[in-house]
Amino acid sequence: MEAFAGTASHSSRKWAPPADASDIVKSIHAMLHPRNIVLVGATDKPGNYAERIWNNLIKYQYAGGLFPINAKRETIWGVTCYKDFASLPEKPDHVLVLVPARFAVQVIRDAAAAGARSATIVTSGFSELQNEESQRLAEELKQAIKETGLAVTGPNCLGNLSAGEHLFTNIDDRIVTMEPGAVAIAGQSGAIVMAIRQALEDRGVGVGYMVTTGNESGLETPDLMSYFAADPSIRVIVVYLEGVRNTKVFREACKAARAAGKPVIALKLGASEGGRAAAMAHTGALAGSIETFDAISTREGVIRVRGLDELIETTECFVHADPPKGNRLAAVSLSGGKRGLLIDAFYSAGLNFAPLSPNASEQLAKMLGPGSIVGNPLDAGFAAVVDPSVYMKSIKIMIDDPDTDIVIIDAELPKAPHELRERNLKIVNEMAGQANKPVIYISAMSIGFTEFTKGLRKSLPDIAVMQGLDRAVGAIKSLIEYAGLRKEVPDIVSSSKASARAVLEKTLKAANGAAALDEVASKQLLKAYGIPISKEDVAQTAAEAVKIAKAIGFPVVAKVVSPDILHKSDIGGVVLNLANAAEVKKAFNDITARVKKLKGKPKLEGILIAQQVKADLELVVGASLDAEMGPVVLFGTGGVDIELMKDVALAGAPLDATEAKELIAKTKAGVKLKGYRGKPALHEASAVKALVGLSNLMADANGRIASIDVNPFLINSKLGLAVDGLIVLNNAAANKAAGH
Repeated sequence: MEAFAGTASHSSRKWAPPADASDIVKSIHAMLHPRNIVLVGATDKPGNYAERIWNNLIKYQYAGGLFPINAKRETIWGVTCYKDFASLPEKPDHVLVLVPARFAVQVIRDAAAAGARSATIVTSGFSELQNEESQRLAEELKQAIKETGLAVTGPNCLGNLSAGEHLFTNIDDRIVTMEPGAVAIAGQSGAIVMAIRQALEDRGVGVGYMVTTGNESGLETPDLMSYFAADPSIRVIVVYLEGVRNTKVFREACKAARAAGKPVIALKLGASEGGRAAAMAHTGALAGSIETFDAISTREGVIRVRGLDELIETTECFVHADPPKGNRLAAVSLSGGKRGLLIDAFYSAGLNFAPLSPNASEQLAKMLGPGSIVGNPLDAGFAAVVDPSVYMKSIKIMIDDPDTDIVIIDAELPKAPHELRERNLKIVNEMAGQANKPVIYISAMSIGFTEFTKGLRKSLPDIAVMQGLDRAVGAIKSLIEYAGLRKEVPDIVSSSKASARAVLEKTLKAANGAAALDEVASKQLLKAYGIPISKEDVAQTAAEAVKIAKAIGFPVVAKVVSPDILHKSDIGGVVLNLANAAEVKKAFNDITARVKKLKGKPKLEGILIAQQVKADLELVVGASLDAEMGPVVLFGTGGVDIELMKDVALAGAPLDATEAKELIAKTKAGVKLKGYRGKPALHEASAVKALVGLSNLMADANGRIASIDVNPFLINSKLGLAVDGLIVLNNAAANKAAGH
């Protein structure tokens, strides 16, 4: 995979965006590779951000021009201090804004007028403060950035690193290795982004770029992702995301990274409610924002990690291991106990060790003898402990075996000089360099690196070195999943008919600002989108109910129809198993009486009489509009215990039949559909049709529908039917009802 291979070389550091690159990529290049840096608001008050940044630029020997500006000073830090942009010896290029918030907007306008191409606004005091003045300043700043076209990070950020330029406009006073590395980091939190850079450095992983984006009044994290995807010196993109403001830009950045074969490793905040009308529909409550982020971004090649430790291990793994050709794991250990730990840890992640080829097994058995377990994982045992060359041969046999895709070695790097272990590590690194598969060292515990280990690690570029078994397993699983993704994700568009879109427009118009569509209107719309619906009709009188029931055929179900009652079974508004005319009549009268007693006098539009389907399984199919990520569809086990079971999976909308099948396969309900434990297979095609139809409906509604709940969707071996449908609209009434 050429796109993935190779770390930064000297020639790629001189890379410049081609003529057809986007304006964003060109402007970020100007920001990270500037001709000079101007510090506006230079002050030598001890501990001040300006002084810290100046000291870092001097310490790391930034080679471009360095100019401080402060109208009140002739000299500062032992150099000439300039009054304004006009008095500089050359035109400004990258401007660091360190003046108080109220002056920052004018500095941006003046800098652009003087010829600057980019700026970093370190100053805080904008939208992060909730007062009126700060909000006004934030709006003015956004406007100034837009009008000037400057590439701007911040405000309220802590500066950047561009290792190839020896540029470190950051307040951090910890030592930085200015070696252009294969990792680029960007994110809104300066402290977190700096902590990630430091942790990678401590592990001997080089960082080529680090950008702190702060409040993102100008450049947003996905813009940086697009640049890192384009720069050939970068191999792995790491981002910290507090929120995705523009889903389209984020998805395009993910696509660019995917096409370049560069994984995006994301640490994302988002345990909060994502659905806009979550209180009103099950789907909204189950489609939390982090699950929705996963559903949409995984398809585009994003690997979401759950914490900083996991982020470091996963980055280490992707920097030093090419994606494998398959998922056949092999491992070498010197301990029976460690062998057992490896089997358990990978098994619990759904990964297994492959049988070795007969040739490899034969070679190992001949060489190792008693006291070893010849198998996979291999416990090389006494023979390898007594004779290190036997250990090396065992590893080589595993690497050379055509039946393995990833080779894991259970060992950690030495903390102090150790001639034999160092020599063996170099031999394995050489084997790994020639192998066409990843070779990964795993230390069962997190042991930490000494300065010696760090130096040794850098001399072993072709092997990944993982710390902590659980995190290593997660990283390897991500590596395997990434390798299985399509390189280019096709854009899936709505496949709905014009007649369906006409019903949608008519229905939304007729809703006239209501929070939700009633069941009858919901089902008519679902039917128009090809979602199979049960036979049914609405009765206004008991006699009419009996007539409808006879036409459908017994048994039937009676249900209340009211736009004011969203969860019918909670108020006794559903009666099942009505086997004759007398039972239908009684159910009609009972439900009507219950509704009349309810507080708030809900509007009663009639009683729905519907065919009762004998179901082998109750499913839920639904859709939700996530505030950050846009529309998603949901599939899983339905019925009254839906929240308790939480057997659901999500995918971005719209989707096609292939993706609908993949979505179904992610759930326990999907296993049951195939025919579980000798039971007949159920009518999966109807569930696929329902998911594609729902996804088209959400796409066509273009933000006007908040959520769709089809629960239950009843299914047996012959058919699948939506027997209930709730469509919540995305409008003021729905938001009010949901407590927004």
